[in-house]
Amino acid sequence: MFRLRSQILGILLCAALIVAVAVPMSGAAAENRLKVVATFSILGDWIANVAADKVDLQVLVGAGSDSHTYEPSPADSAVLSQADLIFAIGAEFEPWLDALVESSGTKAKRIVLTEGLELLPFEGHAHEEDMHHDGEGEADDAEHAHGEFDPHVWHDVSLVIKLVERIRDALVEADAANAESYTQQAALYIAQLGLLDGEILLSVDEVPEARRVLITTHETFAYFGARYGFKVDSALGVTTEAADPSAGEIAELIERVKAAGVPAIFADNVTNPRLMEQIAREAGVKLAPPLFTDALGEAGSEGDTYLKMMRYNLKTIIEALK
Repeated sequence: MFRLRSQILGILLCAALIVAVAVPMSGAAAENRLKVVATFSILGDWIANVAADKVDLQVLVGAGSDSHTYEPSPADSAVLSQADLIFAIGAEFEPWLDALVESSGTKAKRIVLTEGLELLPFEGHAHEEDMHHDGEGEADDAEHAHGEFDPHVWHDVSLVIKLVERIRDALVEADAANAESYTQQAALYIAQLGLLDGEILLSVDEVPEARRVLITTHETFAYFGARYGFKVDSALGVTTEAADPSAGEIAELIERVKAAGVPAIFADNVTNPRLMEQIAREAGVKLAPPLFTDALGEAGSEGDTYLKMMRYNLKTIIEALK
């Protein structure tokens, strides 16, 4: 514990030094800036922290919006047609992106951040096969839409550090004139991410080990669980596009909630909480305030940046389960 706290203090000192020597941000002419597109809000926030004012950044799926159910517009096609770089998570998180890229005629380079990462398989696939015995087509559609592997890597901060390094490298390659700025901004942000990762690792000790179970609306916290020591379960499985569970499936989940022995379950910020309200009520547990899962919160909320989102989630989880 003391050693980890010392490492966190070291990260803080490094961050302070980086701030002291960071290159000032000068106002670049808009017409000369790199045109960058991010597929969704969390990814856009990472890019903004690395790029600062050196790029013209557009985000397709905004704060509070669900990438699973997103339908691109003609305006999105126009944005892509002018882009130099397109950043995506990949692993079928943006199943609409290929068609949008094709229709836009864009010549932009696409950077898929999860390529080459060791991704987790969807743990819920076997579980869903049991639950959807009378709706196999729907389960198959959900699996096909999301692919075999879980794209929700941003709930493990140590993996986000790797993604930010890839963002930095792509920006440096595309815009060598601003390489020093990208490198220093990335170093500062990575230091902040390292501090956040350490905070989470320390803070989860406040939750008794037997209560470290996250039961959420859909399967999005597997990476959080793997990194920070939680078991995970969900009502809808791999995607928010899945049909509402049947009465039998809801009854099964209620029994799993009771068996888990947790005092609370969690809804999220991109889906209707109605189902989780019902499950919490019938299982006799609390429904905690919604977690930020697949999108940032609206401007001014407790989750309008990635760092704030993760700290809000951490606080909410600890207060609900301890």
